[in-house]
Amino acid sequence: MATWHQVAKDRDVAGLYNLLDEDAVFHSPVVHIPQLGKAITGKYLSAAFEVFFNDSFTYVREVHGEGQAILEFEVEIQGVKVNGVDMISWNKAGLITEFKVMVRPLKAVSIIHQKMGAMLQAAQ
Repeated sequence: MATWHQVAKDRDVAGLYNLLDEDAVFHSPVVHIPQLGKAITGKYLSAAFEVFFNDSFTYVREVHGEGQAILEFEVEIQGVKVNGVDMISWNKAGLITEFKVMVRPLKAVSIIHQKMGAMLQAAQ
């Protein structure tokens, strides 16, 4: 988890891709179908670096288990206080195999949908 925290703090896209397993799966709070593979998972998480990781972003709680962690976060985006959870699983090599994001309240989901959509469109 220390590597994830450093990659996220630095918004290190190259480090992010090095941290992802080839078969990584990303579960978005606004896309109903799991996104399969390192390339698309990296694309979503890279966009999230720009949308979520502003000066107000902070992890407020972490629960760790073998090969998995749940990280609760808070951030303010466009004046909306967002509360969310990153659920991360990794393999024995330390590579992320699954990343699920859940957010609340509904107003936050709408803003995130709009901003992530714009970031993903710009990346194409």
